[in-house]
Amino acid sequence: MKFRTYAIPTLLAMQLASTGTAQAAGYAITEQSGSGIGNAFAGAAATAEDASTIFFNPAGMTYLPDQQLVVAGHAIDSSINYSNNGSQRSPLTGGLPTAGSNGGNAGDWAYVPNVYFTKAIHPKVKLGIGVNSPFGLQSNYDSGWVGRYQALTSNLKTVNINPSIAYKANDWLSLGLGFSAMWAQAELSNALDFGTLLGVPQAVDGMARLKGESWGWGWNLGALFQVTPATRVGVAYRSQVHQNLQGIASFSGVPAPLAMSFPNGHVTANISTPDSVSGSVFHQLNEQWDVMADLTWTHWSVFQDLTTIRSSGIPLSSTPEHWNDTFRASIGASFHYDENLKLRTGFAYDQTPVPDAYRTPRIPDSDRFWLSFGANYKLSQSSSLDFGYTHIFLTNASINKTTDVAIPALRDTVVGSYSSDINILSAQFTHAF
Repeated sequence: MKFRTYAIPTLLAMQLASTGTAQAAGYAITEQSGSGIGNAFAGAAATAEDASTIFFNPAGMTYLPDQQLVVAGHAIDSSINYSNNGSQRSPLTGGLPTAGSNGGNAGDWAYVPNVYFTKAIHPKVKLGIGVNSPFGLQSNYDSGWVGRYQALTSNLKTVNINPSIAYKANDWLSLGLGFSAMWAQAELSNALDFGTLLGVPQAVDGMARLKGESWGWGWNLGALFQVTPATRVGVAYRSQVHQNLQGIASFSGVPAPLAMSFPNGHVTANISTPDSVSGSVFHQLNEQWDVMADLTWTHWSVFQDLTTIRSSGIPLSSTPEHWNDTFRASIGASFHYDENLKLRTGFAYDQTPVPDAYRTPRIPDSDRFWLSFGANYKLSQSSSLDFGYTHIFLTNASINKTTDVAIPALRDTVVGSYSSDINILSAQFTHAF
């Protein structure tokens, strides 16, 4: 009974909340605008440049034309490279090293779209709706790598539908409010070392997979202050979204003597995406130069542990995560070359919420530094194109992670280090009508 209670369905369900994104710290996706990326999203809650302000600060809709459509897409190429430094199988093997490769490039190409639309219903009131993906991950290690018992494939997708309203209270104050319906789906896999369970010295690998999904609900609000004709200050808050992921765990390659201990079945895991608070400033220096800055606090400490249960309602396990709250700071500038062309640049520092002691192969996260460039070109009085490029430098990260499971036979340890970087290409079409 004890063995079946702490078997791999528990481990897989626990890892639902351990998936993260290769684009931003934790498992957040910052790329919610093709215009903002050129400034590294500096001033995102204050610029109110186009309808993507629905995500960053809905109050900014009051600065837009009567109707506006924004369609953006981001191509993200992540490189995640692991170097082994003494990974071991279960201590029951006497500390035998785990055989295998370094896993190849666990990163991959990912494509993130955003769509926003705003409409005036009164000179002081704007309605809007945004569809985006605030959280996600896509990574895939080679099947024979040394950390295969902790992670092979991790795929987290979200779709957020965000209707909003904004009200211009007076010449210096605008307010905004939005609601979110977020769908989440997770697909995870890892290998199982049946050799230690069978009492044989060599590894006997099987496979465990999980797919789960759920809907969650949240809200966001913001205020925008026109401090002077050239200066705006924005503050924005985005709430937590609680997800009750429900899925199926399935197993393959299970030796016959162990088949009863690894049944396919339902598992659930409750997780919460973090809430965040942003403060931004936008200032027009002169007719040619704009400068902006942003500071965002994210409440990642809501992710302290993850409890999983079986469909019978019996608790399976609780895994400590102990994530920390983080800050993301960015600065940027835009140069108006002429009436049709605007050039952008920006820099950001993005803290990781993952403590070194709790880093996992599913989230080998570390501090990030953004360097961004972009351009906006007006096609006409009502339409424009944005292009942006960002390179993200990640600090090297060490890992020394033992599988969180009560059965000693399943406790392998991954020891090594990660070196990673990310390239992002973005494009956006904006049309007012």
